[in-house]
Amino acid sequence: MNRVLFILIFSLTTFISCRQSPENETKIINKNDSINFNADENKLLNNIKLFPDSLLLKENLIQYYRDISNDSSALKATNDFIENDSLNSRLWHIKAILFIENDDTSNAINCFEKAIDILPSSSDIVYLGIIYAYKKNIKAITLSNNLIELFKDEYLKESFFIKGLYYSNTNNKTEAISFFDRSISESYTFMEAYREKAMALYDLKKFNEAIVVLTKATTIKNKYDEGYYYLGKCYEKINNPTMAADSYRRALLYNHENEEAAEALSVVIRVDSGNNSKVNSE
Repeated sequence: MNRVLFILIFSLTTFISCRQSPENETKIINKNDSINFNADENKLLNNIKLFPDSLLLKENLIQYYRDISNDSSALKATNDFIENDSLNSRLWHIKAILFIENDDTSNAINCFEKAIDILPSSSDIVYLGIIYAYKKNIKAITLSNNLIELFKDEYLKESFFIKGLYYSNTNNKTEAISFFDRSISESYTFMEAYREKAMALYDLKKFNEAIVVLTKATTIKNKYDEGYYYLGKCYEKINNPTMAADSYRRALLYNHENEEAAEALSVVIRVDSGNNSKVNSE
């Protein structure tokens, strides 16, 4: 999953809970489990027949399919519900999220736009604004302004964040940093703004400044694995393999599934060991 989808799904509030852990998703399902799954599905379907206007029951069915990693059925159910209720912005929102989870941003954009046309919501505008920002589409700025127009001061941090992303992705790093700073000033615990500011500084080769930003972020949120991962990258750039390795280890301590940190740690250890062996042989 790429970084923009990570931000959309895990960094901001989503409409339903996250997927089960990989351990649960990949477990072997025995015959009795299958019977239970079928019973649960039939119960949900029967409840929807009894109460066809209940959006909550429909969402429960979609969530059920997601919980058992049956994305095709989740999407099919959503399409069926939309066919009978095409002006329900919530269903279009759910469909967009399902596309995001399958790395299909083009269809996600279409669904978010449809949802916003029907009934603008803050979450849909934020999601779509972030996608446009990564695609270097100037519509990101328009959506950022729409957030303030529609929801006043309630979404200032997200509005500034979207603008920061747009300018960062269009290679105007200085302007991007100014908007990330404004986002942080609205919410000092907004980790995504710290991360993106640090990455902009990294791209400008201001590695020590990026370290300061990430150190502050990981102080505020001690278990922020992404912050430690990017700290490791910065320490590598200033030739401090010991601190880089320590940062990667911390990232893995708080998220053992951070594959990028695991790979980076193995590389740092291997390179550092090779350099030490070379020095000792000399």
